[in-house]
Amino acid sequence: MLVTRAEEEYEEEEGPLGVFSDAGPESWWDEARCNDSAGTLVGLYFSAELQDIARAKEICALCPKMTECLEGALERREPWGVWGGQMFLNGKILMSKRRRGRPPKVPRPEDQLPEVPIPEHLNDPRYLRSA
Repeated sequence: MLVTRAEEEYEEEEGPLGVFSDAGPESWWDEARCNDSAGTLVGLYFSAELQDIARAKEICALCPKMTECLEGALERREPWGVWGGQMFLNGKILMSKRRRGRPPKVPRPEDQLPEVPIPEHLNDPRYLRSA
């Protein structure tokens, strides 16, 4: 199979989970809490289960690189997943999520997702989407 120069450069730029990073020693990805170098947390960040999403948001909330991650996800218009402590859908931050089906009359405590604040400079209506 013939590989073009552009494809080689693309493969060199792409980091773990498809995140484009600097590939240098100063990359923000190296310091991210979700980077365990084995990809074992991918299921949490791309799950539809509320418990998994809550756990991913808790990990992000304590990450020193949360803002850089969120900025990159908005720039790349990530189609879905948890990035920088926020849920994404079609390139926008999804403000809330609930289980499938009819909502219960009394909300279940396990369905409450942790609140991770959006940095002020990214709290723009064009980046937000309601469920």
